[in-house]
Amino acid sequence: MDKVNHPITGICSFGKYPICTNLNELQADMAVLGVPYDLGVGFLSGTRLGPRRVREASTQYGRGDAGFYDPERDEVFLAAPWKIVDCGDADIVNGDIQTSFEHIEWAVRKIVERGATPVVIGGDHSISIPVARALDSFGPVTVVQFDAHLDWSDAPGGQRFGNGSPLRRMSEMDHIQGMAQVGLRGLGSSRKSDFDDAREYGSVLITAKEAKQLGVDGVIDKIPSSERYYVTIDIDSLDISVAPGTGSPMPGGLTFDELNGYLEALSKKGEIVAFDFVEVAPQYDPAGVTSRVTAMTILSFMGHILKRREKLNNG
Repeated sequence: MDKVNHPITGICSFGKYPICTNLNELQADMAVLGVPYDLGVGFLSGTRLGPRRVREASTQYGRGDAGFYDPERDEVFLAAPWKIVDCGDADIVNGDIQTSFEHIEWAVRKIVERGATPVVIGGDHSISIPVARALDSFGPVTVVQFDAHLDWSDAPGGQRFGNGSPLRRMSEMDHIQGMAQVGLRGLGSSRKSDFDDAREYGSVLITAKEAKQLGVDGVIDKIPSSERYYVTIDIDSLDISVAPGTGSPMPGGLTFDELNGYLEALSKKGEIVAFDFVEVAPQYDPAGVTSRVTAMTILSFMGHILKRREKLNNG
């Protein structure tokens, strides 16, 4: 008897994809890893609940081997033989930043070693530090961040690994070469000295208003050309009306279509070796809109990444 496999049944893996928690046995093209961690948050916590709620929302979109038909493009995405699995969560140790980061880095490295693309669901934005560390085997990697905030703080009070510091920490990594930050906005989102440091490093800074004026092609043209990209997406890159479930929501942000348009175009510019989606704090959004927007964006970006590979493989 064939299973109906309704969204409400079964275990809440991401997109109802198969589960593989033993990373030594991983065989997949893309591997989803949850990171329920929010020790890097200085104000409104709760992003540790993000991976579970995003997975739950994603079950409604489970299509399995059939993939997703897009009527706007008349194409099917994420269909077999592409294989996507959910690897469960990184092993977080409550209160222990160093050990938690070591476990996150280990899991991402293992996914890369097994030949799969890491798709990481946070968690606060500090988790992007160990994710980025784990990508050194690729050689030079360019970082593209979608975020309301610059995330270039340097050790406030001695804390070097908070959610306001990941892009500065990445700038200190030898294999990270080139950076673009899109969606920046808001009074007081970072100090002027942080912006000065980011510009001195060479990061391409694009505000939300500028991104809207430039459009997709204009934004993509400003992003440094690279063979390999690591994309880190903070949910607060989206406008507060689209995604209220986060600790630092900001008005004046991107729309759902704008963000997904940039991601689609970026997937065609070079190889996406990993991406993460962070800062979803579902308890601030009782309607569950934020988790749903996150799940749909992840699925869409995965689809465009694999569609590029499919076209390259077919010549």
